Amino acid sequence: MTSSAPAAPRVVVVTGVSRLLGAHVASRLAADPRVERVIGLDPQTPPPALASLLGDVELIRADARAATGALADLGAEALVHLAINGAPDPQHGGRAAMKEQNVIGTMQLLAAAQGATRLRKLVVRSSTAAYGASFRDPAVFTEDTEPRAVPRGSFARDILDIEGYVRGFRRRRPEVTATVLRFAPFISSTAETSLTRYFAQPVVPTVLGRDARLQFVHVDDALEVLHRAVIEDHAGTFNVAGDGVLLLSQAVRRAGRISVPLPESGLSSLGGVARAVGIGQIGLDQIDLFVHGRVVDTARLVREFGFTPRTTAAAFDDFIRGHMGGSSLTADRLAVAERAILEGIRRVRAAAARDAAPQPAVGAGPQTSAAGVGEQQ
Repeated sequence: MTSSAPAAPRVVVVTGVSRLLGAHVASRLAADPRVERVIGLDPQTPPPALASLLGDVELIRADARAATGALADLGAEALVHLAINGAPDPQHGGRAAMKEQNVIGTMQLLAAAQGATRLRKLVVRSSTAAYGASFRDPAVFTEDTEPRAVPRGSFARDILDIEGYVRGFRRRRPEVTATVLRFAPFISSTAETSLTRYFAQPVVPTVLGRDARLQFVHVDDALEVLHRAVIEDHAGTFNVAGDGVLLLSQAVRRAGRISVPLPESGLSSLGGVARAVGIGQIGLDQIDLFVHGRVVDTARLVREFGFTPRTTAAAFDDFIRGHMGGSSLTADRLAVAERAILEGIRRVRAAAARDAAPQPAVGAGPQTSAAGVGEQQ
């Protein structure tokens, strides 16, 4: 595959403009003189903080179900799909709502795109979570590497479904340039994600005996890659990450935080500790990443886009500069963290005691049968 310099699309539809990434992408495209119209498609009204970015963007409050008419009526020549949730929001439907938007929403959007006769470009936000994270992983993933194990996390499984739908779209509309961008976790001085909150806290829960290799991509570099993917032709799938690796322990030290190692057998308590110290929701995707790490090769991106993102270390240093004030290490915060850690250890010990307890003999009577049914429920 080689890049070319065709005429830029005149009409671009961007999904997910009520969020930071989508708003910035739409704003950059609207400022590009080669693009005549940018339409933001989102069921939510963008918050006031993003309104200033979207002054030249036409906003349509609609979800993927309404996209069929919108894409055809607007004469969309390019579609940029960014409306993908990275974690379930318990206050807005939890996992069910997340899957509805990520998987069902993408399926409906691509069905609409299939019928948009003027469409000639599709750009989809994906994630390096598509590779999963397990002890079977290779040292470095390339775009052609298959996951060695089915990911446990809901986000990674959604990503695999989304990419499957894109492959189907490519078969049905081979004349459309389809670009899938597998981003490493975003980071910058202004990014607000569960990962940035994790490193911004004074106490950082980690896994005892593990030191995962991590990669990040700076938000500004992600925006540049997305912009080039729309304006230029880059068909295929690309890893987007900063070169180099940071060990989790190195990242914690660079951020000036205190690491609190927890036993791997108590991974379920890591999420509880994270919520207790103010990090928020941490799912299995992040937990597996902190245990096993993930490193991807970006040679294809650099070669075909002619762009090299800043290194992982440089991106992380920018994040640190933006959080120099950080979260203060107060006695109250330490007490909360200590209580959460002790509770996690108690749960691990209780689970170990249950596993070690002798099992009742088969045929021990009705009470044993009833207890077994209760445990399964």
